[in-house]
Amino acid sequence: MSYPLGRAHLLLVLILLSVPMPLLADEVYKEPQVFLRESFAGDIPEPAALWIVGEKKAVAADVLGHPPAALRERYWKQGSRVAWILEEVGKARPITVGILVDNNVIRKLDVLVYRETRGWEVRYPVFTNQFKGAELEGGKTLNQPVDGITGATLSVYALKKLARLALYYSQLVNDS
Repeated sequence: MSYPLGRAHLLLVLILLSVPMPLLADEVYKEPQVFLRESFAGDIPEPAALWIVGEKKAVAADVLGHPPAALRERYWKQGSRVAWILEEVGKARPITVGILVDNNVIRKLDVLVYRETRGWEVRYPVFTNQFKGAELEGGKTLNQPVDGITGATLSVYALKKLARLALYYSQLVNDS
């Protein structure tokens, strides 16, 4: 018995398996330690933890549109500066973002690790610089607009959520 398409299918599978899969790999744009060194001029403070329970959990869920994945978030605080390394799913995979907040104002937002197959343009300073100077308005929204990127809508939403979350969390640790 002959299978004329059998060899063609086998050849196609072998070709597909031999192609490198860079789109499935995590793209590390900046190591978290590098972000922290830059944020604190090389003098990284000891990490602390914010427990996300009760009202904090409810507000975080409102900001994210789903319950937060972690019960606590690590942060680094020196004076009025607070650095957060947070994750949020864009379309299907998490995006790791470093956010530096000073006096409840975003001073820096960097995409550290990008795992999505599309929307990677959000990592460029031309996009992330839009968050500089942002504050929470009315406890929920950013006080300045952030323009989207065609083809990266869900990644843009994820970064906006994380910016709002970092500002909310920073208010909590600054008030304590």
